[in-house]
Amino acid sequence: MIPQHDFLALTRRHEWQLEPFAFNLTDGTRVSVWDTGVICLEPASEAGQPGHKDIVLSCGIHGNETAPIEICNQLLTRLLAEELKVRHRVLFLFGNPAAMNQGVREVEENMNRLFSGAHSKGEGLCNRERIRAMRLEQYVSRFFADSARPRYHYDLHTAIRGSRHEKFAVYPFPHERPHCKEQVRFLGACGVRTILLSSGPTTTFSYYSSHQHGAHAFTVELGKVWPFGENDMTRFIEVRQTLQELVTRDEVALEPWRADDFTLFAIDRVINKQSEQFRFLFASDVDNFTEFPQGFVLAEDGDRQYRVEKPREAVVFPNANVAIGQRTMLLVVPTRLWE
Repeated sequence: MIPQHDFLALTRRHEWQLEPFAFNLTDGTRVSVWDTGVICLEPASEAGQPGHKDIVLSCGIHGNETAPIEICNQLLTRLLAEELKVRHRVLFLFGNPAAMNQGVREVEENMNRLFSGAHSKGEGLCNRERIRAMRLEQYVSRFFADSARPRYHYDLHTAIRGSRHEKFAVYPFPHERPHCKEQVRFLGACGVRTILLSSGPTTTFSYYSSHQHGAHAFTVELGKVWPFGENDMTRFIEVRQTLQELVTRDEVALEPWRADDFTLFAIDRVINKQSEQFRFLFASDVDNFTEFPQGFVLAEDGDRQYRVEKPREAVVFPNANVAIGQRTMLLVVPTRLWE
């Protein structure tokens, strides 16, 4: 039903829509294609319960972030070819096929600022990426509906620029829920040992799943943006192996907790663009997690200046080329959660 078991190729041939279809693998696994880039695998179970986890793996929310797309498609291809057998319900999401085909981050709008209903605010559903974000929310809601199983969502990305910490994850603001040490250990098994702790609600995909569905959810940055076919896949051995174990085994074997294995940051400030006069006062190629001296002027926005206010305050995700009102950078400081 899917030529060469290559769902990504099928997705890229249908940028915005694909008629749903479904079929069974020989082991009884139910494969349901809900839309372009949206495919659900449900293992057969004699007890009528498909595994004991509901797992969402999303990638390509930004179309030029190719390594996560290739990682997910390679895993999915092996599952469809029955080289591997899925143990739990898994929903694979390839977010922005049109942007993938154009080799760009977004076609019209940054999709990872369009969740938790942001797609329908302001100008409303005025472009295809807003409509796509709305539909992705609906598919996640459908996947998590009517289930008491634990929920997980790993939204996989790569960053525009280099980083002092190559792989890192953003932990969405958990509101009243405690942070989960076991999930941080899982990220460590993926080779992700730097964690940013969000300080408030956002409109990212992972925050949507965390807040709306109570999922263990993370935005996971796996390195730097490269074109399709140019990623050094040896840099992703840990995350590929751990995601494979996640979907094919009852549990992933995790190392014991050691606080010194991880670097945690608290997001101290979110700087949004207020005018077209916004500009950075540091080099355009500065790495994520670069620290500047206390008092250093990081940016100007009209008459306003943004300075380093705290010792060891570092810059993450600096990007001046965003719409007014959107984030231009995060300022983070080291923190600890557990000893």
